[in-house]
Amino acid sequence: MPDILEERLSVEAEIEGLTLVGVLDRTAREHGDAPAYSDRHTADGTGWRTATWAEVRARARELAAGFLTVGLEPGDVVAIMCSNRIEHVVADLAVVLAGGVPVSVYNTFSPEQVAYVAGHAAPRIVVLETDNHVLRWSRVLSERPEIRRIVVLDAAPVADGRTVAWSELVADGAAALPRHRDALAARAGAVRPDDPITILYTSGTTGAPKGVVLTHRNIWYEAVASARTAHLTGAGVSVSYLPFAHIAERILGLYLPQLQGGHVHLIDDPSQLAAVLREVRPTRFFGVPRVWEKIRGGVAAKLAAEPDEARRSAVEQALAVGLSYVESTQTGRTTAPELRARFTAVDGAVLRPLRAALGLDRVEWAATAAAPMPVDITRFLAGLGLSVYDVYGMTETTSAATACGPDSFRLGTVGRPHPGIELRLAEDGEILVRGPITTPGYHKAPAATAGLLDGGGWVHTGDLGEVDEDGFLRVVDRKTEIIITSSGKNIAPSNIENGLMESPLIGHAMVVGDGRPYVVALLTLDGEAAPVVAARLGVEAATLAELAEHPTIQAAVAEAVEAANARVSRPEQVKAFELLPREWTVGGGELTPTLKLRRRVVAGKYADAVDRLYGGPA
Repeated sequence: MPDILEERLSVEAEIEGLTLVGVLDRTAREHGDAPAYSDRHTADGTGWRTATWAEVRARARELAAGFLTVGLEPGDVVAIMCSNRIEHVVADLAVVLAGGVPVSVYNTFSPEQVAYVAGHAAPRIVVLETDNHVLRWSRVLSERPEIRRIVVLDAAPVADGRTVAWSELVADGAAALPRHRDALAARAGAVRPDDPITILYTSGTTGAPKGVVLTHRNIWYEAVASARTAHLTGAGVSVSYLPFAHIAERILGLYLPQLQGGHVHLIDDPSQLAAVLREVRPTRFFGVPRVWEKIRGGVAAKLAAEPDEARRSAVEQALAVGLSYVESTQTGRTTAPELRARFTAVDGAVLRPLRAALGLDRVEWAATAAAPMPVDITRFLAGLGLSVYDVYGMTETTSAATACGPDSFRLGTVGRPHPGIELRLAEDGEILVRGPITTPGYHKAPAATAGLLDGGGWVHTGDLGEVDEDGFLRVVDRKTEIIITSSGKNIAPSNIENGLMESPLIGHAMVVGDGRPYVVALLTLDGEAAPVVAARLGVEAATLAELAEHPTIQAAVAEAVEAANARVSRPEQVKAFELLPREWTVGGGELTPTLKLRRRVVAGKYADAVDRLYGGPA
């Protein structure tokens, strides 16, 4: 095993003295003419507009001067509610260059959540993109005169003397830059590695958002350590679709590309992801489990609908070879020359064209995190010739604390700790993490910080895990989500749910059973794959709701539940289920912006369905 202290010193030596200011200067100097960010905000709404690294830095400096003209003081918070577009990146960078602290706010936050964040973070400037964003902030803006400026991008002018248009602020900043040059240099020079680079308010599956403070040192340690584990070198091409309020997107879409001079394609609507992947063909791709599930579901459904038996059989055989090959690359295994030759043959003839159809044929690094990745999904993707590396972490650990990578890979695990990061399990199995990636604490929340960080500096993640003999971590579930049945049996719901979602018909699953005699499940159909499977079964329906009620689909889902039950112990088996008439979505409140399940919301919305499953009132 590597020496943790030696690894830590090596990474710390690489980031010694680094702040965003210095990294941005270096990147603009070394990669100034290279493309940095592209987005769809063109005049006609088609194609891409692109800014180089030199242009990004220049625009950030102009906007930073603009922030000075409207009174931004060192340490002031600037709240940004904006989709993934170049202006969001520029605003974030400009705030830091002006000595402030940027706070990206989830676009999906309700007015109540916005009010909470505004009250807690106390921003002095707010950047809003759309009329809808202005509407969500309207109560806050009327109640908080300490907000000095409201900067609007695409929104209609607001009848408020504090409002300034983005274009006007940028123009004022450009004009003021010569006289603010020394002030900006002083602000930038005063930024230190242990200063906050951002505060992230977690979307959370329960409770009020907490503001996680992250420092420049946190960020650059994470970026360098992640790059080492993943063997990421040079300027990659990637797609950014998760909100910048999420730590994974900030690392992969903002900070790591800045460190390496990468090119990021920003999309403001995740429903565009499949089409953008085919167009951009990224060399790096991070997908939350739900994204990979939908990719698997789409491929599996099309394969199942293939009428040519010989063609379908050839693809299935190629997938089997791809899986065997990827499995052979795991730590502790070797790839036989014959298997490598077979894989090379089927990869060129079958698998690469399949990946090309998905836009993933150039991918050199693929990963997943944010929720447990079903092993069957990972295995299916391996069949396509894709090694999708699981990583594990949280906002409080600056994203990944552990990860699989090209030379440290085991299916079904989230890898081993990043270089220089310590990991151990508490007596109850809780995962504890310590190292330079751990947050200094929650903003204005000492009690919550004390519950997160113990006296030894260990972050208590709230997750239960297991570590194998080679140091690979497997996440069991959240401590708070473990089901304890009335008979005292402890059950990890995600294991059961992942098994249920192996069926291409099932889009989401939530099992219930805490304090109950047995486990039941609420299920939804997959909006893309279910109609394809249904057509193959001879079922035609105009809506998912109609499909959910069809006897043939009900029977097929029952078979999927039975198949999932066959792989778990008797207490974990689903005794009853209800197939709901609609999908769960972010907009509906059932999912977080990173597509994690909000169990309390689902349980509240469908309490009557749960009662029916347990024989209670209808």
